[in-house]
Amino acid sequence: MSSDPWGRVDETGTVYVRTAEGEKVVGSWQAGTPEEALAYFERKYEGLVVEIGLLERRVRTTDLSAKDAQTAIDHLRAQVEEHHAVGDLDALRARLDKLVAAVDSRREERRAQKARQADEARAAKDALVAEAEELAQSDQWRAAGERLRALVDTWKGLPRLDRKSDDELWHRFSHARSAFSKRRKAHFASLDAQREDARKVKEKLVAEAESLSKSTDWGPTAARYRELMADWKAAGRAQREAEDDLWNRFRGAQDVFFAARSEVFAERDAEQVENLKLKEELAEEAEKLVPVTDLKAARAAFRSINERWEAIGHVPRDARPKVEGRMHAVERAIQEAEEGEWRRTNPEARARAAGLTGQLQAAVDKLREQIDAARAAGNNAKADKLSRELEGRQALLDQALKGLEEFGG
Repeated sequence: MSSDPWGRVDETGTVYVRTAEGEKVVGSWQAGTPEEALAYFERKYEGLVVEIGLLERRVRTTDLSAKDAQTAIDHLRAQVEEHHAVGDLDALRARLDKLVAAVDSRREERRAQKARQADEARAAKDALVAEAEELAQSDQWRAAGERLRALVDTWKGLPRLDRKSDDELWHRFSHARSAFSKRRKAHFASLDAQREDARKVKEKLVAEAESLSKSTDWGPTAARYRELMADWKAAGRAQREAEDDLWNRFRGAQDVFFAARSEVFAERDAEQVENLKLKEELAEEAEKLVPVTDLKAARAAFRSINERWEAIGHVPRDARPKVEGRMHAVERAIQEAEEGEWRRTNPEARARAAGLTGQLQAAVDKLREQIDAARAAGNNAKADKLSRELEGRQALLDQALKGLEEFGG
């Protein structure tokens, strides 16, 4: 009989392994010596040790699933329980028990991780749905559309939830996208209709602009072009291709008109500059009539100058007040000379002036007599009062006498 610490072979060739529960039959060996029998079954034990060690390393260092790990443990445990090896089988059982605990721990960790991931996925999808529902009300069509497409890509990258929750969130998400698409479609349909209306309005504006391009009625036509431009801006934009074509035609018609007007105005400006020179010469000639010494001759000369003035055309607008002001000054001087002559030669005016002067003189003489009488009577207060009244009447008399002198008398 042969033995070692973990097994023995009896005289019949039966091999035993020692365990905490006692000896267990490993098998029968008839082909060689008992030592060879023990060595054979010890190698089988070493094979189990290697397999368990590999499984421990896989559990520790790889992402081996709990299910696969448990299957491998069960397989190895069955081999250990069959007692077809000689060695410390109790130690192998203990290692397998630790592996079971490790796998259970990993299973719980993964379950918790999966729960966390599910919570994170739910929170992420809730956030996507909330943002999509907010974007569904946006009028920023391009930006909101691009953002919704990005949200779909983000959604696809998230883990699925339980079917009910995932379906409910996806329904809300999809409904928000559909609502936005419907609003955007309606908006652009309305915009297309508005642009078509704008195109029709602008075609009419272009037709009128082109019909006015040959007009020589400069002022009213220019004013009408300004009105057409205001109408153009108020009409809104047409479709891009139509807008560009219509604008080029509209602007081209204006350019034809304003180019022709500019050419005519340039010629007119040159003519008005020449007219200004002629009127300045006439103004200088008229200014030589002042001061007026011979009213009749001055009047005749100014009439001749004014006739020549009227025969000359317009002058530049900014120069008009100055040159016309010079003529008006001469005209006023002649008018003042005429008024002075009229006063000197008007008998009724002379009579009225003389009558007023006589009345004022009588009043002054009477006041002087009253003042003398008051002072003689010792009534100085009355005399002072009458003296103040006399000053006023004397001033009026002096003015009347000066007027009477203008009538030569």
